[in-house]
Amino acid sequence: MCGIVAYIGHKEAYPIIIKGLKRLEYRGYDSAGIAISNNGALSVYKKQGKVSNLEALIAQESVQGTAGIGHTRWATHGEPNDINAHPHYSSDGKIALIHNGIIENYDAIKKELINKGYSFRSETDTEVLVHLVDDISKVEGVWYGEALRIALNHVVGAYAIVAISPDFPDRLVAARKSSPLVVGIGENGEYFCASDASPIVEYTKNVVYMEDEEIAVIDRKEGLKLYNIGDQPKTPYIQKLELELEALEKGGYEHFMLKEIHEQPRSIHDCFRGRLNAEKGWISLGGIRDYEQKMIQANRLIIVACGTSWHAGLVGEYLLEDLARINVEVEYASEFRYRNPIIHENDVVIAISQSGETADTLAALELAKSKGATILGICNVVGSSISRITDAGYYTHAGPEIGVASTKAFTAQVTILTLMALQLAHKKGTISQSRFHELLSELEAIPEKVKQILAKNDHVESISKAYKDASNALYLGRGSSFPVALEGALKLKEISYIHAEGYPAAEMKHGPIALIDENMPVFVIATQGNSYEKVVSNIQEVKARKGKIIAIVTEGDTHVKAMADHVIEIPAADEVLVPLLATVPLQLLSYFIAVMRGCNVDQPRNLAKSVTVE
Repeated sequence: MCGIVAYIGHKEAYPIIIKGLKRLEYRGYDSAGIAISNNGALSVYKKQGKVSNLEALIAQESVQGTAGIGHTRWATHGEPNDINAHPHYSSDGKIALIHNGIIENYDAIKKELINKGYSFRSETDTEVLVHLVDDISKVEGVWYGEALRIALNHVVGAYAIVAISPDFPDRLVAARKSSPLVVGIGENGEYFCASDASPIVEYTKNVVYMEDEEIAVIDRKEGLKLYNIGDQPKTPYIQKLELELEALEKGGYEHFMLKEIHEQPRSIHDCFRGRLNAEKGWISLGGIRDYEQKMIQANRLIIVACGTSWHAGLVGEYLLEDLARINVEVEYASEFRYRNPIIHENDVVIAISQSGETADTLAALELAKSKGATILGICNVVGSSISRITDAGYYTHAGPEIGVASTKAFTAQVTILTLMALQLAHKKGTISQSRFHELLSELEAIPEKVKQILAKNDHVESISKAYKDASNALYLGRGSSFPVALEGALKLKEISYIHAEGYPAAEMKHGPIALIDENMPVFVIATQGNSYEKVVSNIQEVKARKGKIIAIVTEGDTHVKAMADHVIEIPAADEVLVPLLATVPLQLLSYFIAVMRGCNVDQPRNLAKSVTVE
């Protein structure tokens, strides 16, 4: 969950690394640090807090050198402070190392090293690793890159690592297992390393996505060489980045989150562009074309995901079961992998992840694969681990999502799941031809309807003022709007730090109703549909207990408006597609409430964008 960036070439490393750290700060912002190699010595600077704190620390220094490594940390072992910040370095200052991941057996290794006379400055597992590399280098008489390879044969856990030594001024060494790492290949012996492509795209479009248990020796004179952990050479596979630098900027918005909320008309359209033609009446999902019959004939589809992606999976369950009449189960990836699940060869497991790097979701896929199941993926990041491990799948094409609280990724995932449900339903004949064409046209109209909702930005902001000081909130929905209620509650929790819970509206009577009083805002998705009258009854139950009702309603609804304290109208849409619309005002509400509370919207406390540790 930390951010790694490194550079070696002919330019000054510090400006490139500090800019890269700023681009990666959404991955972790507990502390930051750099190590620059110059004239046979390492200069190491580390500071608790945001990258700007590190930049201020170094402002009065003359940091020179054409090779360096940088790190922005999300704390796992040891509290956030200057000492626990990366890079960590050997006792003699000749090896420095940055690390994303967790070394699970660090404690046993640490005890062995203490017995050998090593002392430790920090509480981190990473410092244990750098001392182990140092010890192997001295005992075995090998250079630090070979020592790192040997060390990694003794560690258990996940890692993305870049190491540097002034004794080898033309080299960096990188390694990866279960945590993402990409190598960028520039011109004239320039190389870059990073946790994702965002710090690299400014300098080169040529990248190598490292595979599990690969080690890269990056030499500005000899080039890039890849090896597996057993020291066998591998051929680097160079890919072209599709990412554009402009997508990583705020584009005039105050926060990335607000920008990404307002990008949803485009991102939803990009999800179905080339995959849907309502006029001609077809859906083409090339990513899974060869697996359509497998999905139709499957014993069940198992969706595994975490957080917001899990909520998207729940929407997918409603859609796939309703339209395609296929049995679907939605599992938290973190629980699925540990409860010894029953998986058959005729099951299809679908992983959903914005980053494509979520550690628990990857582990769930590995488990399903070992049981012989077909594994498919839905993710946003090209070249990510999930896209490489799965048999097939879809990219959402939502574009980079920098805000930690996911917005456009959620609606993109739901769009893909909607396309999947419609395609399978059409193939199976579980919906009529007329219904199929109707839903295609409705889906094609969703981006324009999202634009109409976003035009109510000021209205949503005015409602937010009434609830910015709330201590708790309840979100209610029925059917496929229940996952939207869960997602709305999660957004409020994540960025405003207000306790919020999502419930099926009918379940309110089984506990949460005890909490309702005149201070409790209750956000209700009350759009026209099969459960409309039931939701109206639930609203009346809340009002009878003096709860405050904020209702998401279909345009023109006067019935709920007469009961609610506030309403936000959304355009009429088929009930199947309401999740794509109803979630947008809830995103805006969370955003405005968080801003009014003075919260860091893009980088909420204790959270990181890409959860690459368990």
